[in-house]
Amino acid sequence: MTRGQVPEDQEDPRAAQPSGPDASVLADRLKERIYATITMIAVVVGLSFSDAGATGAFATVLTTAFGLWLAALVADQQAHRTVHRHLATGRELRRMLYVSSPLLSCAVGPAVMIGLAALDALSLSAALLTAAGIGVVSLFAWGCAGGLRLGGGVLLALLAGLLDAAIGVAVALVKASAGH
Repeated sequence: MTRGQVPEDQEDPRAAQPSGPDASVLADRLKERIYATITMIAVVVGLSFSDAGATGAFATVLTTAFGLWLAALVADQQAHRTVHRHLATGRELRRMLYVSSPLLSCAVGPAVMIGLAALDALSLSAALLTAAGIGVVSLFAWGCAGGLRLGGGVLLALLAGLLDAAIGVAVALVKASAGH
C-alpha cells in the first residue's frame, strides 16, 4: 500500500464529504446564513419596540439585508484583491455571490411577516416578534443539524441546538435592553 491510500477494510473519511460544491464553500455559506439570521433577529426585535410602521419596518429589513450583502461582497472583493493581486472575476466572483446570497435571503421571513401585518392579519409588533422567533427556531435547527453531523447522537444535537438558540435569544435581549 502506498502513502495516502486507505486499506480496503477501512472507510475513507473523505467519503463523508458532501458532493457538489466544495465543503468550505458550503461552510462559508452557512456561516453567512447564521450571521444574517442573528443580525435579523436583532433588527426585528429592535423594530418591535419602535414606531416605524409597516412601511418603515419593511424598508429597514430590506436595507439591512442589502447592506449586509453589499458589505460582505465589498470585503470579500477587497480581501481577494489584496491577497491575489487582482479582482475576483468569473468563478471566483460567482463563489462570492453564492456564499453571500444568504445575507439577502435573511430578509424574506421578516418581510413576509411585515406584509401580513400590513394586511392587518396581525399586529406589526406580533409579526416582528414572530419573525424573531422563527429566526431563533432556525438557529436551533442548524445547531441540531450540526450536532447530528458531529455524530454524538440526539442528545448532543439537542444541546447544540439549544446553545445556538440561546445565542439568538441573547442577541435579542441585548438589542431589547440596549434600545430601551
